[in-house]
Amino acid sequence: MVTDNNGTVITAWSAVSPFGLGPTAFEDGIRGGAGRAAGTVPDGWQVPEQNAYRVPDEALGHVLSRKGTRSMDRVTALAVATVGRLLDDRERHGAVATGESLGLVLGTTTGSAQSMMDFTRDSFLGAKPFFVDPARFPNTVMNCAAGQCAIWHRIKGPNATVAGGRIAGLHALNYARRLLRAGRAGAVLCGAVEELSRARCWLEWHSRDTGESGAVPGEGCAVFLVEPADAPPVAGRRPLADVLSVEFGTFTGDGATTALAACIGRAADRASTHPDTIWAVAPCGAPGAAGAQERAALDVVLGGRETVQVRPAELIGDTRAAAAAFQITAVLAVAADRPGVAGRLALVTAVDTEGVVGCALLRIRGQEE
Repeated sequence: MVTDNNGTVITAWSAVSPFGLGPTAFEDGIRGGAGRAAGTVPDGWQVPEQNAYRVPDEALGHVLSRKGTRSMDRVTALAVATVGRLLDDRERHGAVATGESLGLVLGTTTGSAQSMMDFTRDSFLGAKPFFVDPARFPNTVMNCAAGQCAIWHRIKGPNATVAGGRIAGLHALNYARRLLRAGRAGAVLCGAVEELSRARCWLEWHSRDTGESGAVPGEGCAVFLVEPADAPPVAGRRPLADVLSVEFGTFTGDGATTALAACIGRAADRASTHPDTIWAVAPCGAPGAAGAQERAALDVVLGGRETVQVRPAELIGDTRAAAAAFQITAVLAVAADRPGVAGRLALVTAVDTEGVVGCALLRIRGQEE
C-alpha cells in the first residue's frame, strides 16, 4: 500500500447539503454542475436579503422526528444526520467508526449563533421564575453538535470542536491527523457544519465592508472518515485520497494573497512536490476582497496554468464554516467520476476575513489501487 508523507488517508465521506441527504445527492449535484436553485428564506424571517440555499426539510426529518430531539437546534441536527449517514453507509463504517478507538473533530465558527441569541433574549424576556428553557442551554455551547454526535452514535474516543470560520474544515482535518499520529485514535471522523439562520444572516450583513456585496448564504455539513495510511488492508476499506499536507498562515490588511501563496508553497514542499503538478483546485470562493485575493494567490502559484476548477460555493452557496469541508467532498466527488486521475494532486484553499489562510494538498487514489 502506498503511504503518504503524513500517513493519513480519507476512506469515506458523507454530506447533508442543499442537494439533499447523503453523498449520492451531493455527487449528482456537483457533477451535474447545476445547483439547487436559490430559494427564499423561511416565511417570517426579517433579514436583509431573502435568497438562500437551504437544506431540504426532508433531509433532516429522520433526525428531528426522533425521540429526544425537541431541544435540538439546526446545527446539531445537521451534524448528527451527516455522521449517522456516514456510519450507516457501509457495514464497515459502523464497525470502525464507533467505540473508544474513534475520534470526532468538528469545525465551526461559533456553533449556533441563533441558539446563543435566542437563549440570551429569553433571559431578558422570559416569564418568571425560570425565564429560560434549561433544555436549550447546551445549544449555546460551541461543542454541542460534536457532543451530541458522540452521544447519538456511541463515539467514545477523543471529541473536539475547532473554531475557524472558512478555515474550520481544514483545522478539523489537521487536528484529526494529529490524533492519528499521536496514537490517540485508530480512526477519526472530521468535518465542519454551518446552519442558515436569522442570526447568521444579520451577522454576515453587518460584518461586510462598506459597498461589498455578499454571496448567497448556504448551509450543511460534510464529514470524512480518516485513517492511518499504513493500516492493514481489510475488506471494505477503500482509500479515496491521501492527505499529503495541511498548512496555515496569517495576514493583516491586504496581505492574503502573499500569505496564501506562501502557504501553498509550504504545502507543496512538505509533500515533496511542485505546484505545477496540481490537477484540480477547489477555492473557497469567499465574497469580496477575500475571494479576490484568493484568486490572485492561485494565479501567482499556478502561473495561469489550466487546472480543473471545483467550486461548490457556486452551487450550494456560501456555507461559511463548512466551506472547506464541502470543497474536499466536491473534489472527491469530481475525481470519482473521472478515469485516469489516480495519483493526481488536488489543492483546497481557504481565506477567512479574520486574517487566516489555509490549504490542503490531496493525492487522489484510483479504483485500481
